[in-house]
Amino acid sequence: MSMRAHTPGRTAAVTTRRERGQVAIEYLGFIPLLLLVGLLAIQAGLAAYAANQAGTGARAGARMASMSSGGCDEQAAKEAMSDWTARRAHITEPSSSSSSSSSFDEVTCTARVKVPRVIPGVDIWGWAERSSTMPRT
Repeated sequence: MSMRAHTPGRTAAVTTRRERGQVAIEYLGFIPLLLLVGLLAIQAGLAAYAANQAGTGARAGARMASMSSGGCDEQAAKEAMSDWTARRAHITEPSSSSSSSSSFDEVTCTARVKVPRVIPGVDIWGWAERSSTMPRT
């Protein structure tokens, strides 16, 4: 009988190497899930940022329009937004058929910003839309 086969230190070393290999394989299988969760977190952050910028643009457009006799000020709305969201934005005002009888006393602007995609071909959020109404001065 050999003394090496029953040496406790040698058996522990072999077990440790095997366990390390198993942990590496398990981690390798878990990486795609971690990447997917990370990309979804980034996508949610971009959607929240686009919604925030749409609100900023709608308020700025309505504020400038409230000081003049015209409609929603698209230039002021886009200047209030960051460059990359302004390029994706559409600034509109509601049609006269849906406005209330007090439309001469207030102005409403709506900003729609296309939410950028992190994963090409997966468009889960679409557009971020915010409206703002200001009284005319």
